[in-house]
Amino acid sequence: MYESINPANGSAIQRFDDDTPFQVNQKLAQAVHAQRDWRQVPVAGRARLLTAVAAQLRKEQRRYAALITLEMGKPIVEAEAEIEKCAWTCDFYAAQAEHYLADETVASTATHSAVVFDPLGLVLAVMPWNYPFWQFIRFAAPALAAGNAAVLKHASNVPQCALALEELFRAAGAPEGLCTTLLVPSYGVQGLIEDARIAAVTLTGSTEVGKLVAAQAGAQMKKQVLELGGSDPFIVLADADIEAAAQTAVHARFGNTGQSCISSKRFIVVDEVADRFVAAFSALASGLKVGDPMERDTQIGPMARASLRATLHSQVERTLEAGATLVLGGRKIDGPGYFYAPTILDHVTDQMAAGTEETFGPLAAVMRVADTEAAIRLANATEFGLGATLWTRDLELAAKLARRIEAGAVFINGQVASDARLPFGGVKQSGYGRELGVYGIREFVNIKTVWTGPRR
Repeated sequence: MYESINPANGSAIQRFDDDTPFQVNQKLAQAVHAQRDWRQVPVAGRARLLTAVAAQLRKEQRRYAALITLEMGKPIVEAEAEIEKCAWTCDFYAAQAEHYLADETVASTATHSAVVFDPLGLVLAVMPWNYPFWQFIRFAAPALAAGNAAVLKHASNVPQCALALEELFRAAGAPEGLCTTLLVPSYGVQGLIEDARIAAVTLTGSTEVGKLVAAQAGAQMKKQVLELGGSDPFIVLADADIEAAAQTAVHARFGNTGQSCISSKRFIVVDEVADRFVAAFSALASGLKVGDPMERDTQIGPMARASLRATLHSQVERTLEAGATLVLGGRKIDGPGYFYAPTILDHVTDQMAAGTEETFGPLAAVMRVADTEAAIRLANATEFGLGATLWTRDLELAAKLARRIEAGAVFINGQVASDARLPFGGVKQSGYGRELGVYGIREFVNIKTVWTGPRR
């Protein structure tokens, strides 16, 4: 059973029955048929579909954004930005797909060798709720451009978004079944992975779920891309621009109500400037407006589920009990909905909950260190390795330090963000494989060598 619950007031919106095994079989059969034809379409023809998808996203931006806000509580202005980002990404791949997928000739004297990129087939996308449209589009745009079909198993709390995505591609002119949504429970994912018609799997979710999917797909010898949890460090060195760092820190931690794998979570600050940074950071964060996510001036909406808020509050309480200092927030907000006050904890250590666990909500943990070397050591002292932020005026030093930070991306004097032009993914327990950029479009292809001997 899929159920929409408005996290702003806790009320049930609509329920959807799971697809029956017969319905799943019919949808997969239709997807196979669509993909067999789609792979024969020249890349330029596939690009035209992406252009049409982008136009449809912009045409229905307000409706799609309202669905996001209704089902998972994202502030409406951020939801509209999510839809525009999806449209821009479709336009990007429409423009770049031919270049990214062009045959590559390998120089040889007597023979001709080439590398070509063939689609794999049906790719199962197991997607989360926190960016209901973006998480899917960032996979689907390059995957469809490469000639694959996309089979979406979305999070159970965003069924209207899941069905809207299928409708979006149909409205843009996609062949029936090329992009299809399956309403199946989480325990049904293994059966989908084991289905011979599924060629590969992509998952964005927790590390625990990623391990399960990796084991299931590995047992079937199927390719996976896993984008998992994160505990991203936001490193502030002694020579950093403190005001600029604090302003960015507010967006980096509290955007999407802190519910993002690449939100900065551990604010690792050199002692020399820690007091200044905490004062500036807390002053800005205290001005964030918490409220109805449909109101355009709201900056912090509700958390997506009651259970997520309970988990976050437990992390706050355990961290304070272990000796951290409460600077801001630290409480559930009374009333309907799953609201939590923007929270900053200071003097957090790597022995405390907020310093070791992934915190998925509006909670920032400030961790003080003696110097640059201690900052890098602490940044790497985590099982995760998704993104990292480094603040310093010394760009030559920053370039050297970036190579030492164990993460899939390091942003110097800026906020970690996904961008269609750049590869996105992690290391360690944050997963493997890459989305976006040229590397993302080549994840779900057969990189095939074609060798031709000399003429006789």
